Amino acid sequence: MSAHFSDNFLFTPCPFLQSSGSKSKMGFLFKAMFLSLFVFSHSQQTKAEHYYYNNGSSSRARQLASGRCNFFQGKWVYDTSYPLYDSSKCPFIDPGFDCQKYRRPDKLYQKYKWQPFSCDLPRFNGLNFLERWRGKKIMFVGDSLSLNMWQSLTCMIHAWVPNSKTRVISRGIRSVTFEDYGMTLLLYRTPYLVDVVNEKVGRVLKLDSIRSGDGWKGMDMLIFNSWHWWTHTGSSQPWDYIQDRSTLHKDMNRLIAYYKGLTTWGRWVNLNVDPSKTKVFFQGISPTHYIGREWGEPSKTCNSETQPFFGTRYPAGIPEAAIVVNKVLSRIKKPVYLLDVTTLSQYRKDAHPTYYGADHTGLDCSHWCLPGLPDTWNQLLYAALVT
Repeated sequence: MSAHFSDNFLFTPCPFLQSSGSKSKMGFLFKAMFLSLFVFSHSQQTKAEHYYYNNGSSSRARQLASGRCNFFQGKWVYDTSYPLYDSSKCPFIDPGFDCQKYRRPDKLYQKYKWQPFSCDLPRFNGLNFLERWRGKKIMFVGDSLSLNMWQSLTCMIHAWVPNSKTRVISRGIRSVTFEDYGMTLLLYRTPYLVDVVNEKVGRVLKLDSIRSGDGWKGMDMLIFNSWHWWTHTGSSQPWDYIQDRSTLHKDMNRLIAYYKGLTTWGRWVNLNVDPSKTKVFFQGISPTHYIGREWGEPSKTCNSETQPFFGTRYPAGIPEAAIVVNKVLSRIKKPVYLLDVTTLSQYRKDAHPTYYGADHTGLDCSHWCLPGLPDTWNQLLYAALVT
């Protein structure tokens, strides 16, 4: 499949942006109160609430609540059986993620396995996955991090059935269908989840509109993701105004905008998802590694990093966006499983394409090489489905 990398401007670091009004005393106080509410709420959640929302009757939720198993707390260990597939034999990898094709000199980043402290992560079995989801449709919804995870899963499955007939659609809603099993993996690109609409005043990001959600209906599984685009400014910002209800803003605090947009998505889930027919996941915040002080090495970026962070606590702590995600998910009435990949991904400062990919306009410390970290995200998805 010939694919075009769609999010090139994500390759530059995007610091957390405050709106111009936030420089005022009232704006600063509002932001402080807003974030304090999130932090307090986050600190009050139990382990089970942190990963499983409104699904307390499930055996997995009970296991987590009792401390018997937590897939998301662990460490990276070297494993000679990795990677799970050969990038040169997978026809679905986007040029921006194919680090070996574009001459990355090391392969050590491919050899790390995620090892939870309290249990073993089930090894991915592509045949089992295909049989479980025979005749089904699985859709990834979000930005280029969704693309990263979607392509990883197509390669992981293809490695198990390399001779299986596939049908590929690379325009519009992209998809790969494994025809012998009737299973389709789709990608719906919508970086904000909520709508960006062209109007007379210009391009408007509508925090309370989610008309694109009509395209997500009828799926058997949905994996959502959004955050990276919320921080972009200047020429890389694809909107001119933000609309919050009936009010049009030239800009606003991006973390607050993210909360409002994600709340709109949560309402969509409540109104449109039938849990007996559709499983819903949220792909947690994927970190960047442009700023070395976040892992204790101020003079570095992800460039030339060849090993994970092996400390017991990541110095930067949990991103504010992840706290927002936790808060929104805690209020959704329908079951949504959080793939809480943030901390384990923070440790992988070594796993980015850096300069080893096609179409890059600069250093890429946002996306991930394939094979690589997104394969672990999909192993966590698989674990959630089979255990």
